[in-house]
Amino acid sequence: MQELSLKIEDLRGSDYERIVNRAEERVKEAILDAKISEARDVEVEVASFPIAVMLVVATADLPLKRRYALSEAKRVSSLLRNENEEKIMEIAGNFKWKIKPAEIDMPYAFALDFTDFLRNSTVLRESKWKLVNRLVLKGEVYLTLYEAARLLEEEVRRHVEERLDTKVDTLPEELTRRMERLKLLWAEKRGQRQFGELPKDVVNAAFPPCIRSLYDAAKAGRRLSHIGRFSLTTFLVNIGMSVDEVVDLFRNVADFNERMTRYQVEHIAGEKGSRTKYIPPRCDTLRTHGVCPGMDETCKRVRHPLAYYRRRIRAVRRKAPAEQK
Repeated sequence: MQELSLKIEDLRGSDYERIVNRAEERVKEAILDAKISEARDVEVEVASFPIAVMLVVATADLPLKRRYALSEAKRVSSLLRNENEEKIMEIAGNFKWKIKPAEIDMPYAFALDFTDFLRNSTVLRESKWKLVNRLVLKGEVYLTLYEAARLLEEEVRRHVEERLDTKVDTLPEELTRRMERLKLLWAEKRGQRQFGELPKDVVNAAFPPCIRSLYDAAKAGRRLSHIGRFSLTTFLVNIGMSVDEVVDLFRNVADFNERMTRYQVEHIAGEKGSRTKYIPPRCDTLRTHGVCPGMDETCKRVRHPLAYYRRRIRAVRRKAPAEQK
C-alpha cells in the first residue's frame, strides 16, 4: 500500500474507480453470500481491501463487521488449501505461530505449539478439534494442511475484526454513497434471514396492533407521522402488497400527491433508486416514536412487526379450519 501511495482523497478520481468498485463488491459479496471471490488483478485486490474495511467501519454495524471479517477469513482459508507447506508456514509466522514441518508421515504436515492450537480451536465445535482427540507430542499438536488452513482462518477473522474495531471520521462523498447502498443491502438481507419467506397473500387479520392502527388511519384519510407512514409502507411492501395497492391506500389522505407518493413507495419497495427493499423499524424504535398503540400477548414475544405477522399467520390459519368444523 505504501508503494501505491494511495490516499483517501484520491479515491474520488476515475483512475481509482476499479479499486473502489472492487472494495464495494467485496462487502456486497460478504453480505449476500458470506464469502468473497478471488479477483485476478493483484494490485486491485490488495488496494481494495483497506477501502472495503473503511466502508464496513463507516456502517457502524457490529453484525455486518463480524460477517465481513468471517467472509474474508473464509476466503483466505480457501486459498491456503491450495498453497504449499512453505507458504502456509510463512503466513503462520505473521501471526507468531510456533509451527514446523511434521516429523511423522502422512496425513500430517505440521506440528503446532499447543497454545497456538488452543487459541484458535476453542470456537470450533467438531469433536476432532478437542485436544483430547488430537495427536500431541512434546507439547505440539499435529495437523494436516487442511487443518492448518482452518485454524489460520480463525486468526484472520480476529485480525480483520480488530481492523474493523475503529472509527472513520469522514469519507469522500462517493464512498459515503457506496456505504449507504451497502447498509440498505445489509438491512434487506438481514430481514430475509430473520423473517424468512412470507405468504404471498396479504393476511389483514395477522397485522400487529401498530400496523393495524396505521392502516386504519390511512384508510380513514388521517395524516400519519413520517415514521408512521414509513413503517406502514415498508410493512405492506414486505408482506406482498403491490405498489399500486399501497398508493391507493394513501389516496384519501388530505395532502395526497400521487406522483410523489408513488415515487416514495417504489423507492421503499426497491423498484427505484438503490434497488434495495427497506424493512420496517423494530418494535422498540416504534415504541420510542410513539407509533405503538399498546402491546398484545404476541407483541411480548417478538421484537419486529414482520416477526409478529409471521407468528400470527400461523395462528390465523390454525384457527380457520377449526371454525369451519
